[in-house]
Amino acid sequence: MNISPTEAEEALAAIQAMAQKTRKSIASSGAYIFLIITGIIWLVGFLSTQFLTGAIVVYIWVGMSLAGSALSILLGSRTGRRVRSASANATARRAGFFWLFLVFFAVAVIAVARPTDGKQVTMLIILFIMLGQLAMGLLLSFSSTWWALPITALALVGYFLLPGIFYLWMAILGGGGMIVLGLYIRLRW
Repeated sequence: MNISPTEAEEALAAIQAMAQKTRKSIASSGAYIFLIITGIIWLVGFLSTQFLTGAIVVYIWVGMSLAGSALSILLGSRTGRRVRSASANATARRAGFFWLFLVFFAVAVIAVARPTDGKQVTMLIILFIMLGQLAMGLLLSFSSTWWALPITALALVGYFLLPGIFYLWMAILGGGGMIVLGLYIRLRW
C-alpha cells in the first residue's frame, strides 16, 4: 500500500489533533486538582516525617490525609455533576470499591509482612498507591497511567540508595513532582 506524502501529512495532523483533544479533555476534567492535592499531602507529610518526631507526625499525616480525602470527594462530586450518566456513576462506585479493597489488602500485606521500620511501611504503601493508580489508569484513562511509573522508580531509588533522606526525597520528588505535574497539566495542556 502506497501512501502519498499528502495523505501521510493528513493522517499525522489527525493524530496530533486527537492527542491535543485528549490533553485538553484531561486538563478540563479537573484531574490535575487531585494530583496537586495528593502532592501537597505528600510534600507536607514526608517533610514532617523527615524533620519531626513523635506523635505529631502521625497527626499531620492523618489530618492532611483526611482533609485531602474530604476535598477530593467534594471536588470529585462537583466534577461528577457535569458528567451525569449512569455509566459514570457505576464506574465511580467501582473505583471507590477498588480503592477500599486495595487499602484492605495493603493493610493485610503490612500485617503479614511485619516491616521492621517506618521506611518499609512507607515503601509498601507507596507501591500499593502507585499500583492502584496504574490500575485506574489502565481501566479508565491510559493517559493518566504514565506518571505512576517514574514516581515508583524514584521511590525505589530513594529507598535503596538514599535511606537517610528517603522522606525528604519523597517530599520533593514525589509530592513536589505531583504538584508540578498537576500545574503543568492545568497550564500547558
